[in-house]
Amino acid sequence: MDLAELQTFLTVASERSFSRAAVRLHRTQPAVSQAVRRLEEDLNERLFDRTSKGGRLTEAGRILHDYARRLTDLRDEAASAVRELQDFRRGRVAIGANEAAVHILLPIVSRFREEHPEAQVDVRRVPARQVATEVINGTLDFGVLTFHPSERGLSTVTIGADELVLLTSPEHPLAGRDEISMEEFGRQTVIAHNDPSPARDRVLRLSQQRHAPINIQMSFPSLDGIKRAVEMGLGVALLPRRCALAEIARGQLAVVRVSQLRLPRQIRLVYRRAGEKSRVVEAFLKVAKDEGKKDGKGKPRSR
Repeated sequence: MDLAELQTFLTVASERSFSRAAVRLHRTQPAVSQAVRRLEEDLNERLFDRTSKGGRLTEAGRILHDYARRLTDLRDEAASAVRELQDFRRGRVAIGANEAAVHILLPIVSRFREEHPEAQVDVRRVPARQVATEVINGTLDFGVLTFHPSERGLSTVTIGADELVLLTSPEHPLAGRDEISMEEFGRQTVIAHNDPSPARDRVLRLSQQRHAPINIQMSFPSLDGIKRAVEMGLGVALLPRRCALAEIARGQLAVVRVSQLRLPRQIRLVYRRAGEKSRVVEAFLKVAKDEGKKDGKGKPRSR
């Protein structure tokens, strides 16, 4: 007795006809009859009442039918479970983020990899202005932003919080100050990232409103380059606090707040609201929501 014979038996019972079962199984009627006969020989029982029309089950056939259905269902579940594992092995999550957002993503990626070590994660450096568009177009599965995207069709979940702070070297005249004014900030030599962002735009608008233009004298392509330049005393920089936690803890950088630039930021994971998601994408989203709930701010929001 094997699963193929049981499947043939179930098909005959379902169709109530050997000939119709043969058509459905793309086999000849004698082959179907022979498969059922082998089952009957193995069990030493008749499974169908051949004296009646419609292939009616005998009592033994009715008993076997229940077990055969469970066995074939279990076979299908096993095959599905293996396919799901294969899907995860082939699965990849593509996430768009700027350099500063990587710090908030790392705990989520770490937990996801612990739960699904067979899945791949591809974090791509994408300017903040392009993230929402690429998520909508399907180039990215997720994006990380510090603002609500204006594009329709996206949902967001908060995965953390941060604030912009002014970083100086420990020897800088401002080091040790808790807070300075916007005007004092405008008199400093400022080091910036050479990739413009919405956060920078907000700061520049505020500086114009206060008639205290920011004196950007240098720009670098990486956060590490900016922090190193600040450590060397080349200027000051306005960066997310999370990006410099290690340097602040080691005393390599000092933190000063700018009174009119208290910009706490919610960090959001954005994703397409509509459309079917792969299992690996669904799994990553679940981990991200769980991590967001740790701060009590992980409720999805749609646009």
